[in-house]
Amino acid sequence: MKIIVSQIGAREHFAAARALFQQGMLAGLVTDWYAPESGFARKSLDVLGKRTAASALGAECREIPRGMVHSFPVRSLIWKWRINRLAARGRLYDAYTETDRAFATAVSRCNLPPHNVFFGYSYASLETLAAEKKRGVLTVLDQIDPGAVEFRLVAEEMQRHPELAGLPEPFPSGHYDRARREWDLADVIVVNSAWSREAVIAEGGDPAKIEILPLGFEAGERPRSSGLQPRRSGPLQVLWLGQVNVRKGIHYLLEAARLLKNEAIEFKVAGPVGIRRSAVDAAPKNVRWLGRIPRSEAAALYDQSDVFVLPTLSDGFAITQLEALAHGLPVITTPNCGRIVEDGITGFIIPVREPQALVEALLRFLRDPGLAREMAPGCREAVKAYSINNYGQNLVKIIDRHRKKRFTFNEACAFG
Repeated sequence: MKIIVSQIGAREHFAAARALFQQGMLAGLVTDWYAPESGFARKSLDVLGKRTAASALGAECREIPRGMVHSFPVRSLIWKWRINRLAARGRLYDAYTETDRAFATAVSRCNLPPHNVFFGYSYASLETLAAEKKRGVLTVLDQIDPGAVEFRLVAEEMQRHPELAGLPEPFPSGHYDRARREWDLADVIVVNSAWSREAVIAEGGDPAKIEILPLGFEAGERPRSSGLQPRRSGPLQVLWLGQVNVRKGIHYLLEAARLLKNEAIEFKVAGPVGIRRSAVDAAPKNVRWLGRIPRSEAAALYDQSDVFVLPTLSDGFAITQLEALAHGLPVITTPNCGRIVEDGITGFIIPVREPQALVEALLRFLRDPGLAREMAPGCREAVKAYSINNYGQNLVKIIDRHRKKRFTFNEACAFG
């Protein structure tokens, strides 16, 4: 079995391509942009801005031989420029749709290495899926998020709290219609959580096609001792790390912080801020805003904290949960993301939109200073199930199961 992986950007750090390469099944990786080797190509990125250039230069996977990678460097520069241009005009989803269509069309016309399975990511695979189906190739679509369900959920929340980030954008029907057409074409739809599966089914996805495949994760070396250490003196250190926006439930964290303003708890909020300055200024004094931080500093933040919080309204998976668990931090989150927290064992699951539930969970750690350290070994152990190797093995099992199902169906048709 040989598999082509197609993706825009370094999605999930090339997890699918890396995992399949380790399994000896990767036929090739097709992506829009791959970190250039020439100085001229690197300098040309400056026109896109420092942040975009840094992201593009980081789009590389040294585990995969360059000879197995096909990219579109010149066209990618045009696509990235167009995204920036349309986004500045308030047409971000139009930009994504145009770029996704252009990329998928380019991939469909490529002279790809021999393969019998195609693995692509949602929104950027429609034209390639159609071409691969005609070639008789088994098609696998990775639905990267909960789709239209998530958009509507967040839009409703923004309507309820316009003071946080203004009113929502109009519903991008073209963007999500494209996803539904991809679901129809794909032989297999892979999602990374039960929450995403429920969302796809709610929008018309075929349940028989949908497989849950949690993301792969590499914990790396652990600087903190794995033994039971006494909790540091002082306030309970609560960490938020990731995008600071309505979708992630930042306003529910702020409400919990207000209710706990007289308790020995300090909240650290790290990540790019996507709410209005007025909302930040109105936050209680027990909240510290750290802003965007480099990945190199994230480990220290985890190790200086006691509990990780993610009161999200919707996340396909939220890999920060695994990062926190790997550092021995119990996680407080909602059911609307990857369900990796075992309630009462590696953290707590709380209902969405209920700051009082978040308060009660945090008070359990505050009232019992030993609770977080007692959970720490189980947190680290839980992460082991989400290795890249396990991800690859599970992906191959899913593909193999559907290949056999397809063969059995074709055989039955042939013999009447």
